[in-house]
Order: sequence, then structure tokens, then C-alpha cells
Amino acid sequence: MITFKNLCPDEPYLVLKQRYDNSIEAGQENIEAISISSFSNVTNEVNSRYVNLKFVDKNEFIFFSNYNSPKAKEFESHNQITALIFWNSINCQIRLKAIIKKTPKIFNKKYFKQRDKKKNALAISSNQSFEIESYENVKSNYNKSINNDDLTDCPDHWGGFSFIPYYFEFWQGSELRLNKREKYEFQKNEWKKSILQP
Repeated sequence: MITFKNLCPDEPYLVLKQRYDNSIEAGQENIEAISISSFSNVTNEVNSRYVNLKFVDKNEFIFFSNYNSPKAKEFESHNQITALIFWNSINCQIRLKAIIKKTPKIFNKKYFKQRDKKKNALAISSNQSFEIESYENVKSNYNKSINNDDLTDCPDHWGGFSFIPYYFEFWQGSELRLNKREKYEFQKNEWKKSILQP
């Protein structure tokens, strides 16, 4: 589930919330899954991965991750990202373009204290995306964290990322591929809406 807080009243955010509500009613699974694509200056490649979108707070989209991970390094070196949501229960795709940044430490610490302790143990014990000798070592590190660490104390290497979209595209699938595509682009302090061909 995604928590919406003080939602921005601008049209693309209201459309997003309506599609979200429709997906919930239709029984959408993994509704918080969102694909984030970033650019690596080191390898000159684009990388994508799914993360769990936790909040839409006003106009900010927020998820959490390891700050030492490859994606975090990519965000630091190239802060423009794209994001993609697909809710198959209503055959809806939402494309986003945005600038990404870290959330404040005080926000991270407050959220970490509220999280499930088993999730926190993994956040503390895992050097995300880096190689390790075996999966048994992953489990061993996790168990050590469960038994020895303060599971309410947010580590410096963990926290949130927030991004504010400057581009929304709502794709609605239709029969005969007569798909409906609505684009919103933020230009000169206002949202410009247009219709795209399928």
C-alpha cells in the first residue's frame, strides 16, 4: 500500500490518486511496486529496478534504500530519473520523470523506529548489491543483526529518497490498441496537458 499525505491538488496528482483507488478496488497486488531507472556515469549504462513506493507526500514520491548501493551512487552523480508504474488490474501505466534527492536524516530516523524490526535487521546487516561468498553468509549476517543490534537505531547508510515529478504520462490500455495517453508536463510554473497518439 502507498500512503498519501496532504496530496498536492494539481491535476496529475488527482488523476494518480483516482487510478490508485480504482486499482485498490480492482484488487491490485503489489500496488506499491514502482520501477526506477537511473544512469551510471561509470558504466555509461541505464539501470532499472523495482522499489516499494511508501509515500506520496504533497508532491513528493518517497521510497527507502541503502545509501551505499549502486543506485544511490547513480542518483548522486546523475539526479534525473524516470519511474514507471503498471497496475494491470485496470490496465494502466504511469510514466514519470523527476529529480531525485535524499530525505532528511531526522525523517529517516523517525520512520526507521516505526518499521518492522526484521526489516530493520536486514537494512543494518546487508551491504546491498555487493558480492558475498554465499547466501548462507547473508543469513548469518542477518541473524547476527537480529540478536545483537539496536533495531530501532537508523544506520547512516540507510534512508529515503524523494522525487518530485515534472512529467506524468497516464496510459490507459484499450481494445484494438486504441490506447488513451494523457501527458502532463510542468512548464513555466504550471502543468501543460496534451493527448498523445497511441
